[in-house]
Amino acid sequence: MSDEGVEPVARLKAYEGRAAAVEGMGKDLVNEAMIRHWCEAMGDTSPAYAGPDAVAPPTMLQAWTMGGLSGHAGRSDAYDELLGLLDEAGCTSVVATDCEQEYLRPLRPGDEITFVAVIESVSERKTTKLGTGYFVTTRMDVRANGEPAGTHRFRILKYAPARARSRAARPRPVVNRDNAGFWEGVGRHELLIQRCGGCGTLRFPWLPGCGACGSLDWDTVEASGDGTVYSYVVMHHPPFPAFDPPYAVGLIELAEGVRIVSNVIGVPYDKVRIGMPVRLRFERYDEELVLPVFRAGAEGGG
Repeated sequence: MSDEGVEPVARLKAYEGRAAAVEGMGKDLVNEAMIRHWCEAMGDTSPAYAGPDAVAPPTMLQAWTMGGLSGHAGRSDAYDELLGLLDEAGCTSVVATDCEQEYLRPLRPGDEITFVAVIESVSERKTTKLGTGYFVTTRMDVRANGEPAGTHRFRILKYAPARARSRAARPRPVVNRDNAGFWEGVGRHELLIQRCGGCGTLRFPWLPGCGACGSLDWDTVEASGDGTVYSYVVMHHPPFPAFDPPYAVGLIELAEGVRIVSNVIGVPYDKVRIGMPVRLRFERYDEELVLPVFRAGAEGGG
């Protein structure tokens, strides 16, 4: 981004505190059917989410605010204006970077969900490996029957893409205090699964507490590397310089019983099948980045 195209930060920060979306209401009351479908998809068997005293999994917080295919009323004029200013400044690309949730009270079947969203912050101009731009954070405050129930923060990077290199850098995973140990293991070519110190339940992805018993104590076990394709998608769009579509992204069920999302390699994308056996290997994409992937028909990891 040239200096001529830089939007004054003060002008961008004037949007902080303004509405990011039209005030909304959940299209459905919190209900047992959606809770059941969520738990089945996530493989979460906690008894807290079933029966007459069931609560909704906390991580469903945003799900109750989603508009579905028909959508909600949409973004606010202020949010569209902010994105327009960034577009004019050359920040025409966007990538979601992370989200944070805070839970204030359990959600129970029958709760009516309402929410408001504001532009919480616009960062100073930042230079990243993707390019130079601004981080924009929105905050959604969720209420259940009028009571504060939780907060959902969502952060994007609006940026001007960096000049093309001979080979575009692959996006980096977001490493935080909850998953740092996992990525340290990957650096040693180990795929580590959390094991609850209370009930022994294995879990993936890494979480601060056990979904089965609530214990905060845990250790790890190393995955054997054997797995099968539980489900998959073939990515055709959008194009991104670090990737070469079409390619297959699989939900891999490990021999230990947990599932991980990763690339399926070693077979044409249109030959990937549910139930296909795969084997873990570690691929180095550049001098800094190693990722776990799964090769069909491979004899061993590397």
